[in-house]
Amino acid sequence: MSGRQAPAELSVREAAQRYLRRRRADATDASVKSWKYRLKLFVEWCEGIRLDHVGQLRGYDIDEYYEIRSANVAPATLEGEMWTLRMFAEYLEQIDAVEDGLSESVRIPDINPEDRADETSLTTPAAIRLIEYYRASEQDRATRAHAFLELAWFTGARQSGLRALDVRDLNARVDEGEQSWVEFRHRPDTKTPLKNNRRGERPVGVPDEVARVVSEYVRENRFDVRDDHGRKPLIASAKGRPTENTVRVWSYGATQPCVAGGCPHDKDPDTCEWTQYAHLSKCPSSRSPHPIRTGSITWQLNQGIPPEVVAERVDATVKTIENHYDWASQEDRWRRYRDRMEQRQDYVEQLKQNENFDNERN
Repeated sequence: MSGRQAPAELSVREAAQRYLRRRRADATDASVKSWKYRLKLFVEWCEGIRLDHVGQLRGYDIDEYYEIRSANVAPATLEGEMWTLRMFAEYLEQIDAVEDGLSESVRIPDINPEDRADETSLTTPAAIRLIEYYRASEQDRATRAHAFLELAWFTGARQSGLRALDVRDLNARVDEGEQSWVEFRHRPDTKTPLKNNRRGERPVGVPDEVARVVSEYVRENRFDVRDDHGRKPLIASAKGRPTENTVRVWSYGATQPCVAGGCPHDKDPDTCEWTQYAHLSKCPSSRSPHPIRTGSITWQLNQGIPPEVVAERVDATVKTIENHYDWASQEDRWRRYRDRMEQRQDYVEQLKQNENFDNERN
């Protein structure tokens, strides 16, 4: 008789470690690191109440943990933690470590998009104001900050994708009067993997003015450097390809509202410590790449681009976009539905042409 441990006898910590090991094969290091932190909190809570084995987990435990976390974190943070916990619970069900249906006990908070969008995404008015300023500015046009914001907003790409871009990935066709685009390539051997590996490779079309701005940046303001693998990063630092943390800091700087004039927080930009490089993230209105991605996806949908097309552009599924990225107001959602109805009127006309069912039967 083997002394093999039964799945239900795994400690919560062991089960979490096992789950994360399984996910490393199909996820980026950044994603696994995020899940690890979220599950660490749950593991510590379980150990604190002396819940020794995952087989002891019940729906009541999950509900109690939800109540505790909901009282201590912002709704958007709670949403992310609960999605991670649900995926973990689904894994436990798959290996027969818990009772079937436990994952359904993980409640995902129903967050009102209008309540959270202004706090956690780069809103469309803010993005437009910044981009219009950069484009018209003699001093800041085609700077690294400007090129970064144009690419981040008009592609909706992840931070890792923007960091991975090379100069060769920019295909500007403005002079030829053709569509311009940027290519996102999975290059793990030279330290720039995409989140979804080769499935995430794609060309993403950009408007002519975006292509002009980024081309101008490459010609006039980009540091002429290569990374450690001989590649020429598109958004470059003086030393080569930036780290993800550096890209995040650049994003904070590029999105500070005072860049375009005026401060919504009654600060003097000349003396405000938030404008200093080490404190850029402290500005309540500055945004990291992920909130720019969220704002961009919502904006693209509001522009009338079909969800399946937006999903392809940003390397996500339609379901993921609906659950995590589409923070449009109810008014914008209804406008989208009306626009789609008008676009599909031809299909309705075809139905009318065949509405004589008696003839169809004959």
